[in-house]
Amino acid sequence: MKRKLEISELIFRVISCTLLTVFAICCLYPFLYAVAASISGEHAVNYGEVVLLPKDIQFEAFAWMFNNNNFWNAYTNTLFLTIYGTIWAVVYSILGAYALSKKRLLFRKTFNFFLVFTMWFSAGLVPQYLNYLQTKAVFNSVGIMDDKWLVVIAMGMAAMNIILLRNAFEGVPSEIEEAAIVDGATEFQVLSKVYIPMSKSTIATVTLFFAISRWNGYFWAKQMISNKNEQPLQVFIRQMLEDYSDTDFLSGWDKVYAPDSLIYALIVCSIVPILIIYPFIQKYFAKGVNVGGVKE
Repeated sequence: MKRKLEISELIFRVISCTLLTVFAICCLYPFLYAVAASISGEHAVNYGEVVLLPKDIQFEAFAWMFNNNNFWNAYTNTLFLTIYGTIWAVVYSILGAYALSKKRLLFRKTFNFFLVFTMWFSAGLVPQYLNYLQTKAVFNSVGIMDDKWLVVIAMGMAAMNIILLRNAFEGVPSEIEEAAIVDGATEFQVLSKVYIPMSKSTIATVTLFFAISRWNGYFWAKQMISNKNEQPLQVFIRQMLEDYSDTDFLSGWDKVYAPDSLIYALIVCSIVPILIIYPFIQKYFAKGVNVGGVKE
């Protein structure tokens, strides 16, 4: 038999549900508006007639985008940066977190301190930019001319994610590791057969963090990738936004869709992959942050 709620509990639940509903609407509305604006006619978008539902529906903006080779080239570059960048960042984060979780590691406290120190203080954009330029020169000297690899390899550091993984590994019972070692397991087998399977939630969460970061990466991709054919989708969208804000460019506009509709169509297509992936990782998300963020 359910316990009857007290007045204070009922009021709390009503207020909580109301606030969460308002918050959800505030998060969902921009995406719904972007979808509506991307398929609305030029007049409706330019004069602010689109509020929630599309008006004068057309799909010419999407048709132009799908027939644009530069869009697909930028999309391919983004997939490259996301897939390889996520794999690289997750692999070395797991290795680093595993080493830092071991009390037998020499200078363990010092390494952990310097890891956390990078979250408190940063050298700043100029030193970081100069460091990346030197790294780029090193890459070029060994024959790596594709600047995308610079973004993948040199920019894969995330101290917070390493700390989450380290805390998750520290939560694995030492008795299980000792039993595996007694059975003849090597260090790599202990990591791959014990620690990784028992930390799947945190690893999935960290993977999602890295993937979103790589997918939405703009600033350093803009600064470090000089070849336009290698630039990712976010840089392409920004360039399109600058071009379509030029009054000289818009003076001869004669299409059925507004320039903003094309930008919104690009934004919608850039969001879709994350929307597809997130539901499959969502079940690990809360558990992974909790396990990795709390240390007993």
